[in-house]
Amino acid sequence: MTAHKSFKRFVRSRMEKTGESYTAARAVLLSAQQTTADPKPPLATSDEEIRRRSGRGWEEWFDLLDQWGAAERSHRDIARWVAEQLDIVPLKWEAQAITMSYERIRKGRVVGQHPDGFSITASKTVAVPVEQLYDAFVDEATRRTWMADGKLRQRTATAPRSARFDWGDGQTRIAVTFDGKGESKSTASLTHARLADAAEAQRMKTFWRERMAVLKSVLEGREHDG
Repeated sequence: MTAHKSFKRFVRSRMEKTGESYTAARAVLLSAQQTTADPKPPLATSDEEIRRRSGRGWEEWFDLLDQWGAAERSHRDIARWVAEQLDIVPLKWEAQAITMSYERIRKGRVVGQHPDGFSITASKTVAVPVEQLYDAFVDEATRRTWMADGKLRQRTATAPRSARFDWGDGQTRIAVTFDGKGESKSTASLTHARLADAAEAQRMKTFWRERMAVLKSVLEGREHDG
């Protein structure tokens, strides 16, 4: 197949909207920066960053996904396939970022939209061991120190790597993965899925951004506003 076929269609679509040259449109898209034409960039991050984190740039990933037949596959299948290529779990940021970016461009989905609703992500790096960060989610008493409403109900957990929860009435789901960054630093990456619409997705994105900031403050022993 022609190299970068899917991505070239994507670039030409922007050219039609903006009047930019092919080179200019491609550069803007690969930078993943907000513009008037794309206030919410369809690519999750820049070409440079995805290459650093996955070993391939966006055009290479799009070629591989097209060749595999990802345009006809479900979000879950695509994420699993990408994760296999990277030897990571499907919930890791890299697998989800590549999958969602491909679906936005190849399948015409808006940012955050999936077959079962909308989803958002949030992450935070905290200066504590990964076991302590994991416990902050799965231990109810510790969880109440940074999120007092009690809407998280644990479904499954694998210490200290991942945990899954129902949220509220159980209509939406939360998955969190934990990565150690040495003995005294770790990252929690959260996905909140099955949200009803874009408005709810935006509301929950704001909520989780605030709660993760409180989580960091609590675990690092700083004062915070509840």
